[in-house]
Amino acid sequence: MNTDKFIIEGGHRLQGDITPQGAKNEALEVICATLLTNEPVTISNVPDILDVNNLIKLLKSVGVKVKGHDIKDPQKRAYTFQADNLDLDYLASDEFVSKCAQLRGSVLMFGPLLGRYGRATVAKPGGDKIGRRRLDTHIMGFNALGATYTKVRGRDVYELKAKRLKGCYMLLDEASVTGTANIIMAAVLAEGTTTIYNAACEPYIQQLCHMLNRMGATISGIGSNLLTIVGVDSLKGTEHRLLPDMIEVGSFIAMAAMVGDGIRIKDVSTRNLGIIPDTFRRLGITIKEEGDDLYIPKHEKYQIDSFIDGTIMTISDAPWPGLTPDLLSVLLVVATQAEGSVLFHQKMFESRLFFVDKLIDMNAQIILCDPHRAVVIGHNQSKKLRAARMSSPDIRAGIALLIAALSADGTSEISNVAQIDRGYENIEGRLNALGAKIRRSGDKG
Repeated sequence: MNTDKFIIEGGHRLQGDITPQGAKNEALEVICATLLTNEPVTISNVPDILDVNNLIKLLKSVGVKVKGHDIKDPQKRAYTFQADNLDLDYLASDEFVSKCAQLRGSVLMFGPLLGRYGRATVAKPGGDKIGRRRLDTHIMGFNALGATYTKVRGRDVYELKAKRLKGCYMLLDEASVTGTANIIMAAVLAEGTTTIYNAACEPYIQQLCHMLNRMGATISGIGSNLLTIVGVDSLKGTEHRLLPDMIEVGSFIAMAAMVGDGIRIKDVSTRNLGIIPDTFRRLGITIKEEGDDLYIPKHEKYQIDSFIDGTIMTISDAPWPGLTPDLLSVLLVVATQAEGSVLFHQKMFESRLFFVDKLIDMNAQIILCDPHRAVVIGHNQSKKLRAARMSSPDIRAGIALLIAALSADGTSEISNVAQIDRGYENIEGRLNALGAKIRRSGDKG
């Protein structure tokens, strides 16, 4: 059990360069894709975060050989995976299912296991408590490929089975990112051609497809919501480098806007950030694109745009290339110090905005209209947030609260920082190097 807390001394200005870690969500997808071949697959720029480390441990427990390459530079950290001798009986055991239930990323193992071995045992996965996160899209896709999905008598688990998956046309009920990834990984070894319409098309899905093609898969339509996959008999090994984490890039933009004296975010892969920079610009944030770096100057003040007809700005999440829901929490915090008002509409998860009560306790002016919508009336830097004691409910709310604490008057305390550790590597060390005053306190039992 992790009982660590962050003690944050607010009001210190940040300045300097920072480089984003490898992408968490991409890492979970491509690490699971290594289950599709018995040859070695090397993945670099792997972030040292709880969710990724726990997935690697899970793969080791089922017999995947994992070799970590001793590289000191975090941006070059690499692992080689080889799934040439899995313990298939253990994959159906209560112990394995229990481990999967504690890690949301484990859901991405189902597609590769079903595609390569014709079976997978499914339990409700863990992860953030941010509302309903159903697996229907995954299961409907597997069923369309010919798998059966039945409850195991006497156990609270389900079993997916198929002698050999067969390609087909499918229209997904929603553009689920993990659902799309899972179906792609199942379909690459299916017999015949699979067409997936309303597929998620974010950069991390594109990265997964490119990696699978280098392994011998045949996937076309990459970057669109219409994917065509011609099944093959087997896949080979490859090497793959993760993109920078776009959510971390957005988090650093937010910190730079609120407490920065000039921050350069290096090597961000600008072309893969989509609408993220322009969304911050809508809040009045100046972002200079210099090569593949972003430079955010000091902001004495920043003003929220209005729509062309003068009506109040609305910022909402949407499937890619729309705004990722993972950044609404940090955008909302940035808006608390802006000039003007903005409505945030969180469409995809009904509990993700519930953390705003903690910001209200910090003196932010926020009206929570319902589980999906909140109006922020900015302070225009006329009064700071005040320090508070709070607990991190999920990864993204956790980093949003940390940003708020950095800008607040006084010393704040955030407990349950294991939630932040799930998605952000050594965040206190990296921010302290820019001038923050964050101390980790507690014991790891």
